[in-house]
Amino acid sequence: MKTIGLIGGMSWESSAEYYRILNEMVRERLGGHHSAKIVLHSFDFAELERYQHEGNWEDAGRILVETAGRLEQGGAEIILICANTMHKLYGEVQEAVRVPVLHIVDAVAEAIKDRELSTVGLLGTRFTMEDEFYRKRLRDIHGIETIVPDQEDRERVHRIIYDELCHGVIKEGSKQEYLRIIQNIGGRGGEGVILGCTEIPLLVKQDDSSMPLFDTTMIHAQAALELALQD
Repeated sequence: MKTIGLIGGMSWESSAEYYRILNEMVRERLGGHHSAKIVLHSFDFAELERYQHEGNWEDAGRILVETAGRLEQGGAEIILICANTMHKLYGEVQEAVRVPVLHIVDAVAEAIKDRELSTVGLLGTRFTMEDEFYRKRLRDIHGIETIVPDQEDRERVHRIIYDELCHGVIKEGSKQEYLRIIQNIGGRGGEGVILGCTEIPLLVKQDDSSMPLFDTTMIHAQAALELALQD
């Protein structure tokens, strides 16, 4: 089994899910007392959150690159950036290390193609929904088109992530807002919806919606485990 390096703390609420999911999947696959081989670096998210909202992606990228290098030196053979938004800096991180950095968009795209879907909604931070890095990779590499909410709903989705979910706050009213937005995406031609922030699955589950929902945390972790268990 290869060692998985996690760049976490963005926020720690979802990083804890990565740790739990990976260990549960290893136990299920290998049985006995097996658990995942993990090296974890967890940020103080306040610093990165400030850089995000200042648009200071250069300093954010510097921190991620340094962290990836430390994980590689610590024995990581696969690296995961445990946040959708921070894949904006994927290229810089992958260039800085020799081990593979598993892109969350590629893992999610394979799950979408397995369902034979071609147009999906995208929920996430404002950066993920509005910047090109996520939607362009889906379109140009995987042939998948995306639909995002209107500006007012994008702001609502973004606010709930940072003001509630990153603090572990789960509100029924916020869940209903997300479900309304998901339903609207279906009315605009979306065949499914990417939960494109690793905190969103803490709020919304597949059982809450008749539309296919793509849990990026689970999908990313599953793809990492498959790679880790290859001979």
